[in-house]
Amino acid sequence: MDLEVVTIGTELLLGHTIDTNAAYLARALAAVGARVTRKTSVPDTPAAIRDVVGSALARTGFVVTTGGLGPTRDDLTRQAIAELYGVPLLLDEPYLERLQARWRRLGRPGSMPEANRTQAQYPAGATVLANPRGSAPGLWLEGVLGVVVMLPGVPHELQGLTDEALVPRLAQRAPDAGVTRSVTLRTTGIPESQLADLVGPLEETLAPATLAYLPTFDGVDLRLTAWQMPAGEAAVALARARDRLLAVVADRCYGEGGTDLATVVLERARAAGARLAVAESCTGGLVAARLTAIPGASAVFAGGVVAYENAVKVSELGVPERTIQTEGAVSEAVVRAMAAGAQRRFGADAAIAVTGIAGPEGGTAEKPVGTVWLCAAWGASQQAVRIGFPGDRAEVRGRAAQTALDLMRRILPAPPAAAGR
Repeated sequence: MDLEVVTIGTELLLGHTIDTNAAYLARALAAVGARVTRKTSVPDTPAAIRDVVGSALARTGFVVTTGGLGPTRDDLTRQAIAELYGVPLLLDEPYLERLQARWRRLGRPGSMPEANRTQAQYPAGATVLANPRGSAPGLWLEGVLGVVVMLPGVPHELQGLTDEALVPRLAQRAPDAGVTRSVTLRTTGIPESQLADLVGPLEETLAPATLAYLPTFDGVDLRLTAWQMPAGEAAVALARARDRLLAVVADRCYGEGGTDLATVVLERARAAGARLAVAESCTGGLVAARLTAIPGASAVFAGGVVAYENAVKVSELGVPERTIQTEGAVSEAVVRAMAAGAQRRFGADAAIAVTGIAGPEGGTAEKPVGTVWLCAAWGASQQAVRIGFPGDRAEVRGRAAQTALDLMRRILPAPPAAAGR
């Protein structure tokens, strides 16, 4: 089944709001064999909505819209679609009563504003899709022009209605449709071009799955996709392709899907019964923030020191002052001393240390902006590396934090079940 998505909202075209709804819809619909062939964004004007939805219906006969179902003057989707289909707007009295009860239940003062009544209106012939997460229901309208499904634009409301109302109905309409499913392997510490050299010779053997390279700030994701296949065949094709990729990139792959590298580090430390600490200079706490953003981090993460000034490196981490004077704060000797100091300070088995020049000033010919020393310590073992990161200050700091976590991942023992991670 082919369909189009129309996202409605002037704020989308002005760039004030990032359109995450279309991406969510495309992923969810592909899982039941529905293919999004075009996505269009339009402003909050009835003429634009009618024009784009009408053109999309002429192409595919099935359109999903998002946005424009709220109570304000610029929420015009219901009206525009009703006009397109040549039907009146009716009032759903039971839904209006639920809206009023919801207003009272939330403890809002006074009576519900008259503007909210519009959210209980629907084009004649439409099915109302209850929205337990908000006040605007979804609407399913089917007629001679085709099918238009209207969903609210608030992301969590759209996601709930997509999963609970839209996807099940589509699955019933085309029970034998092939599915489109994907598996993503996350890599880090290897440029896209180098990764392509490694993986390129395998690409033909991955069929019928296809491969896409998705560079991100943290690394390169490898996305395998099985297109329009029976669910069982898609699962087999993806598993086979995944295994072939892992045989080549296992040491660079830290997880699948949306896995965060910090999660993998914490899992390995937990499996090893290790306490983990950090000592940061140029990253200013980014590594610790990544770790503590993961639920359950307290079972592993002991604490950290942001040793920005040299005096703090000396007093809090025990870095020898003479070492800083002779080698410089951004040096192998200092980063190794910082890691050892973090282990002592927190009684930790493992530690991460980072020191560098994030810029935009402070670089020299010998140590230009972007120069960062990183160290991972596990017991008495240490691994230290110097890397020159490209980009502005934020990019250097972010890349340094990601690389520091990867260095820690590599030095910690891998649990038996973490092959490829």
